[in-house]
Amino acid sequence: MSIPYNPEIRGDGRVAPTLRRVAEMTALRLRVLVGGESLDRPVRWVAVSELADPTPFLEGGELVLTTGMRIEGDDAPPYVARLVARGVAGLGFGVGVGHAEVPGALVTAARDAGLPLIEVPRDTPFVAIGKVVSDLLAAEQFEELSRAFAAQGRLTRAALQSEGARAVVRRLSREIRGWAALLGEDGTVLAAAGADDEHIEALLPELDRLKGRPASLAMSTPGRHVIVQPLGGARKVRGFFAVGTERAFSPVTHTVVNVAASLLTLALEQEAEQPAAERRVRSAVLRLLLSGEIEGAGAALAALGGRLPDGPVVVLATRAERDEVLEAAGEVFAAGLDDQTILLVAQGAEEPLIATVSGFGTVGVSDPVSFDALTAGLAQAERALAAARRASRPVMRYAGLPGQGLLNLLDPAAADAFAAALLAPLQEYGSRADLMESLRAYLAANGHWDAAAQRLGVHRHTLRYRMRRVAQLLGRDLDDAGTRAELWLALSVEGQAGVPCVRAAGREST
Repeated sequence: MSIPYNPEIRGDGRVAPTLRRVAEMTALRLRVLVGGESLDRPVRWVAVSELADPTPFLEGGELVLTTGMRIEGDDAPPYVARLVARGVAGLGFGVGVGHAEVPGALVTAARDAGLPLIEVPRDTPFVAIGKVVSDLLAAEQFEELSRAFAAQGRLTRAALQSEGARAVVRRLSREIRGWAALLGEDGTVLAAAGADDEHIEALLPELDRLKGRPASLAMSTPGRHVIVQPLGGARKVRGFFAVGTERAFSPVTHTVVNVAASLLTLALEQEAEQPAAERRVRSAVLRLLLSGEIEGAGAALAALGGRLPDGPVVVLATRAERDEVLEAAGEVFAAGLDDQTILLVAQGAEEPLIATVSGFGTVGVSDPVSFDALTAGLAQAERALAAARRASRPVMRYAGLPGQGLLNLLDPAAADAFAAALLAPLQEYGSRADLMESLRAYLAANGHWDAAAQRLGVHRHTLRYRMRRVAQLLGRDLDDAGTRAELWLALSVEGQAGVPCVRAAGREST
């Protein structure tokens, strides 16, 4: 079975890995019999098959390896024709097993069909070829990710230039080797690079549709791939961002485009009336933080002359009058989120701020969390705020909620061992932090899919898939109340993704 891989043209115009790179591996001792002019085809994967017709099990783009057990004489032409129709990259024939040499009929059929045919010597295992291709794929994917991170850095630096949005649009056009345009709410071109009137006019009919539902739109035709994103908050669209290329967008390119969209959102917000714009920018920065874009959020905030507090941080949530809270917060990072005001303060400096903010209204306070676990910290503060409002108390700390005091009764070493053993399958599953955070949100929402999905910012079907994966990895039934209780305890002991938490009165585990 082949693993998914997208052999798209990279930003430097090269396609890799190719048949040529595989054939030139001297350790494999491969010999190209025919099709040398087509060796620049990309290879998705290696598929080994002795079936007379392996095409139902192929995706296209594979290097098919066979010893020809089912290929005799007249079988060769239809066999090759099926492979060509499926779009395989090439055919490797292993000699010395069923055939002393590659059958002449197969060589002729491959030459006539334009299919590269490679002879594999008896001493070269098929698995060795598979490993080479796997290593090449991994290297190429790593390089693409590295290039994506570098592109994000260049886009951020462009956003900090005096031209702001225009610099971001120009930079993105070069990064994706296509065109980019920033449009106003009415379709007016605010900035463009590589885009002509035809590109813009084709977008105008779609803009009115997007005003009513702030969601991105993708359009694809042969040789033309376009993404349009509305920019601004959920309640008001302030403009549109469009990009286009001749090639389909890869996942990495999508990431780069999304970073540019976030930066352009900030740029549009800054152009509004200054005090209100700064509040909206801080909200965008908070959303970047919650989505894991910590470096980009810090850079955006630095452009306003601000900085993020040093972690770990304590999260405060309140529904008090926003303008009063923001004014009282001073240099502390504060931002609006829906109907709440969220404040982030460095651990150890939260008490004066809690006293100040509680003078304006009820406050929920989280445990100290790292920026990587900010989503969990926000959930804690919101839960504490809800409890404080129900109890008519000015301040409620997450550690003081019912059940949190249970941790103080546990032996720290035993609790750590229990949590580590229970959560080990999740921790070992490819460092998938999304499973841990999704499980936290699911338990915090008492198993309510919509509430947990909304808190995570994902679709409920995505959350359901993650929870099924969690249940499979843990071998537990998440519908069982006892299982939920144990998982809640383990996640609490784990200390919000590795942040130290209080385990006993007057003592802190590090």
